[in-house]
Amino acid sequence: MIHLRIFDDPIILEIGPVPVTRTALTSLCVSAALISVAALMRAAVLRHPGNRLAIVAEETVQAVDRMVADIVSRPVPWLVSFSGSLFLLIAACNVASQLPGVTPPMSNPVATSALAVVVFLTVPAAGIISQGPWKYLRHYFRPNPLLFPLHLISEISRTFALSMRLFGNMMSGHLIVVLLVALAGLFVPTPLMALDLLIGLLQAYIFTLLSTVYIGSALRSADE
Repeated sequence: MIHLRIFDDPIILEIGPVPVTRTALTSLCVSAALISVAALMRAAVLRHPGNRLAIVAEETVQAVDRMVADIVSRPVPWLVSFSGSLFLLIAACNVASQLPGVTPPMSNPVATSALAVVVFLTVPAAGIISQGPWKYLRHYFRPNPLLFPLHLISEISRTFALSMRLFGNMMSGHLIVVLLVALAGLFVPTPLMALDLLIGLLQAYIFTLLSTVYIGSALRSADE
């Protein structure tokens, strides 16, 4: 029986001093599955470059590439990989939540906050790498040095909103489906489960799009 919890998330096992919660274990399993599928797809594409799978993979990468180019106004290969990986992870976690007994990781505020923190740290990192530390940090003091606290609060608040938006939508959708399954049986809520899956994919796209916009703003300022 599980007695220990972290932020109301039960601890499944411990690897030395590191506790592994249910959300972390589910996320690791989803990540491992994604990596395995990606490796198999890569091998299949290399063996048969012109098959349908290769065409689908190429069109998917080109779609992300176009999104990044539209936002940043120039190709940024590493941001294509970052945004594509972010979308695939969130989407895969939301798809996995439709399986029996799987709690959606994105309905845990710790998981969504961790993703938002990654985006939050990537924004200044991208700006500093593209512009240099002094030129990037200078924009926090424009047009008036007194506005520095407001710029800082703005970045923190949009990161918090990014996390809470994903958490709120996924938690509410999952709770509604669970309640309907408990009250009406398995087959009655099936259309709502399909709607919950659609909402999960949409939220993955919105999170990825907003993250790309935030990072792209730091990269665009380097060209201005």
